[in-house]
Amino acid sequence: MKTTRILTGLLGILLASNVWAQTTQTVRGTVVDEVSKTPLVSVNVSLVGSDPILGSATDLDGNYRIEKVPVGRQTFKISYIGYEDQSIPNVVVTAGKEVILNISLIESIQQLNAVVVVANTREDKTATNNDLAIVSARSFNLDDTKRYAGALGDPSRMAANFAGVIGGDDSRNDIVVRGNSPTGMLWQLEGLNIPNPNHFGSLNSTGGPVSMLNNNNLDKSDFMTSAFPAQYGNAVAGVFDIRLRDGNNQKSEFVSQIGFNGFEAGAEGPLSKNGKGSYIANYRYSTLGVFNALGIEFGTGANIPLYQDLNFKVTLPTKGNGKWSVFGLGGISSIDLLGSEADLESSTDLYGSENQDGFPRYKTGIAGVSFEKNLTKKTFMKLTAGISATDETFTGDSLVRDGSDEVVARYRQSEAAFTTTKASLVGLFRTKFNSKNSISYGFNADVLNFDFYNRDFFANSGTDSVRINVEDVTSLYQGFATWRHRFNNKLSFNAGVHTQYYALNEQAVIEPRLGIQYMISGDQSLSFGYGIHNQTQSPYTSYVQTKLSDNQYTLTNTDLKFTTSQHSVITYDWNISDNLRLKAEGYYQVLSNVPVEQRVSSFSAINTGSSFIPVNQDSLVNTGTGTNYGIEITLERFFSKGFYFLITSSVFQSSYEGSDKIERNTAYNTQYVANGLFGKEFSLGSKQKYLSINLKVTTIGGKYLTPIDFEASQQNGRTIYKENEAYTEKQDPYFRTDLRIAYRKEYKKSTLEIALDLQNVTNNQNIFSQSYNPRTNAIVTQYQQGFFPVPFVRYTF
Repeated sequence: MKTTRILTGLLGILLASNVWAQTTQTVRGTVVDEVSKTPLVSVNVSLVGSDPILGSATDLDGNYRIEKVPVGRQTFKISYIGYEDQSIPNVVVTAGKEVILNISLIESIQQLNAVVVVANTREDKTATNNDLAIVSARSFNLDDTKRYAGALGDPSRMAANFAGVIGGDDSRNDIVVRGNSPTGMLWQLEGLNIPNPNHFGSLNSTGGPVSMLNNNNLDKSDFMTSAFPAQYGNAVAGVFDIRLRDGNNQKSEFVSQIGFNGFEAGAEGPLSKNGKGSYIANYRYSTLGVFNALGIEFGTGANIPLYQDLNFKVTLPTKGNGKWSVFGLGGISSIDLLGSEADLESSTDLYGSENQDGFPRYKTGIAGVSFEKNLTKKTFMKLTAGISATDETFTGDSLVRDGSDEVVARYRQSEAAFTTTKASLVGLFRTKFNSKNSISYGFNADVLNFDFYNRDFFANSGTDSVRINVEDVTSLYQGFATWRHRFNNKLSFNAGVHTQYYALNEQAVIEPRLGIQYMISGDQSLSFGYGIHNQTQSPYTSYVQTKLSDNQYTLTNTDLKFTTSQHSVITYDWNISDNLRLKAEGYYQVLSNVPVEQRVSSFSAINTGSSFIPVNQDSLVNTGTGTNYGIEITLERFFSKGFYFLITSSVFQSSYEGSDKIERNTAYNTQYVANGLFGKEFSLGSKQKYLSINLKVTTIGGKYLTPIDFEASQQNGRTIYKENEAYTEKQDPYFRTDLRIAYRKEYKKSTLEIALDLQNVTNNQNIFSQSYNPRTNAIVTQYQQGFFPVPFVRYTF
């Protein structure tokens, strides 16, 4: 009831701001050459269907501006002599915010042919920012993270709807691509290789419960799942190439928002009245933390997640078409996992244990500065320097209960502290020789300082074991180059190479990359991609200690090589109509040099990476292998006439071999996944009120688990698995339905959005994990999130 009164009062305040309606907004941006990034002069940009025609021509800096564009979803056409005409559909124009629409044009090889393509801009789902990514790649933007039911404004949860991506863990947003471990993902922010950008994002993982990336700051970004271009390295599974948008440099704008991710406030605008510089910043604080401070209970008991984050970017244009950018994000998160206060009869906590009190603390900071400029009309340069740091601590106490289940004693069970600081320098250059030939080349240098300490205590024997205790520095140097040749308007060819040198063990690798695309007709294409990709082992893995005797340890993992992956992909793409697309992909991936144990066992690093706890496996060698292959289908209707859908399906097989040389299922071999997303937008009486209904249905094949050895668990008082039967016990399939109902109202100079996300509306019980409980002497099953409503309010002005 308290929650209802608070939300009702908040909405009343927002609705009270209603003033006389204004139905138009300004759309503006910059038009550049796709390869050289040179501004294009006198490009015609027009609003399709306007009467009289609304349009603009770009100035000497490539800028255009169209005023009095009606609110709603609009289509723009861009034309320029010597370049392919482009059309940009479904641009959402609202009263509360100007639309900044930056456009890249492709130079035509045969200038006499009038070719119209869907633009490589923020609204095109078929085109990525990186034009060299021709297979297993797609873009996404702010609207996608808001529109899709269940996404909750999180890029990772949104990406789980794409073909080849496996979700199925309601507690975290790990990205499992085509059966690969989440640790195989690469996160980039404005070109920098960054650490895990999630709250509660533990060392050696790439996911977490809540993203630190604020979707209000996101620009169009790329997501790649295989055979990615030579620009990307030190990853074997996929790439998230995140871009932050520039702030509005002509008008101050603000946003306030309440949702699953937190209470948010943001601002953007010009740095000065007459300058061209801009800023954008968004701050967020944990929703449950705010409600807890107000005395409102949301069913989490004593386990209240507290977190806050800040995203920002400052842009300063210079003379001669240069631009400085300063950007960053930072987050702090903590939670007290109090098993001592758990409801032993009905506890459903997905993170903690009733037999332990745990106190994890996390801090992450990322900051960078970049300068980009056209060195000549044919060459573009971007240099980026940055620093990132993480700080993670954990203490855990084992609880002792009496016959009435009261806690009568506690013993220190574990303590850990992990800190990293990385300095990075990145260079990206693109040279366009002519309409047929161009090259992209550059480098990436990362210097990592780290300090790791992890200690376990054994109260029953009065002993302890220091898993890791190291302070050191290492570096990773990468270089790349790609040549792109367009034979004609139908056939193009990319050939590239990526190199890496890892200073920790003085290892070097060379990785060829290849891409071919053939346009069968104006609306059908066939593409092929191949690449060798290598990834270093985590410094934590390299410095895990082997205990010889009391206070004597040795290092056994420091000579581990890169894990190697070979990707082969073939893609068929058919744009059935302007708004309907069919895409089919087949892939085959072979992994080698995977760390496994020296002794004969089923362990493989392939199965790690989706936990809050690091793996303390010593005595590893690079003799493990893995194989992933499958077929994916995507049928997508882009938003048109108020309706869209996205249907994706994947059928695949993911297997591995440990040092026992037995082929087994990986931990991520669900064998199939299918998603159906549907959405309809209704205009309520006028073009200033909109109601949208969005539905998501997901089914995923059951994961394979390792059976629990009940007798051994009884004897040891903790969960013991039958490792010789690893991943042989299949769970029931995962099924979940999410529904999102949203309302948008346009005021004179502001926009109000209200939504309700109904997660798992059927309240289906999906298995989360199984473990042995020493208190009850039984194997217990924990289930994932049941039905959970999430309100959302956003106000831009």
